[in-house]
Amino acid sequence: MRIFSGIQPTGAKHLGNYIGAIRQYVATQSEGDAFFCIVDLHSITVDYEPAELRESTLSLGALLLASGLDPDRCTLFVQSHVGEHAEAAWLLGAVTSFGELRRMTQFKDKSEQQEFVSAGLFTYPVLQCADILLYGTDIVPIGEDQRQHVELARDVAERFNSRFGETLTIPKAVFPQIGARIMDLQQPERKMSTTGGTAQGTVLMLDQPDSILRKFKSAVTDSGRDVVRADDKPGITNLIEIMAAATGNAPEAIEARYDGQGYGPFKDDVGQAIVELFGPIRTRYEELRADETELMRLLGLGAEKARVVSAPTLELMYERMGFAR
Repeated sequence: MRIFSGIQPTGAKHLGNYIGAIRQYVATQSEGDAFFCIVDLHSITVDYEPAELRESTLSLGALLLASGLDPDRCTLFVQSHVGEHAEAAWLLGAVTSFGELRRMTQFKDKSEQQEFVSAGLFTYPVLQCADILLYGTDIVPIGEDQRQHVELARDVAERFNSRFGETLTIPKAVFPQIGARIMDLQQPERKMSTTGGTAQGTVLMLDQPDSILRKFKSAVTDSGRDVVRADDKPGITNLIEIMAAATGNAPEAIEARYDGQGYGPFKDDVGQAIVELFGPIRTRYEELRADETELMRLLGLGAEKARVVSAPTLELMYERMGFAR
């Protein structure tokens, strides 16, 4: 089974990124031939600082390794190090419609927030299709917010195969059973985000323990004091989901454990669970960032492996499309 997923280096990674994506990467790297990509080319579709892009790319590489990705069990690489991605995106543009791109939710959301809207912001879903389809991907472990992009990749692959012959594998998205959508601690009706959320409601993976505990202590809950999930209790429901994801305990078991204890003790315990979860990751991250040469070596080895696998797919695409090569 071939596994692929990509993650942007922009923005500090938070609890939602970890539960919705990174932890899935670690879990699935032993289930098949896994490829995980730092999609730096996607990061230039909005305004950015070049120095910050380089720093955030290396930072994310270290964070992924610190979280448990093992270069001996998976292929971790930087997207721009493998030229096949950009080439394949141009070819796939021929079988992607303007209407499909115009309907992409993230384009609508991001374009409304910017004065200058780049063409890349409109077309980057095609590059995302290339990322996935180059590797003969069977499953794509992602968070709920990326569902639409995998659906587009499926549609594009099916259209390519219909027009040019069976070439591309049709991928399937897989989502975490618990914590697929982690919400902001201060505004639980919005997903946790470093751009669209609140600073106090967004728990960063590299936050210090005292900061994590403060954020959970001040988390918005709901009326009443029962630790139970309900449609009209988005704050406490979110905290139960977080606790379940952090500890591996079922939400029902968490509700039973805190029956009659009220919100205060529960919020303290959720905060402590996240401190214990991220502590070893933060320590390992600092070790990796202290040795940039070794970090670049590991990412370079991943790029070499990625080129070996993606190049034949690209060549087959050129052949099937009628190019004289």
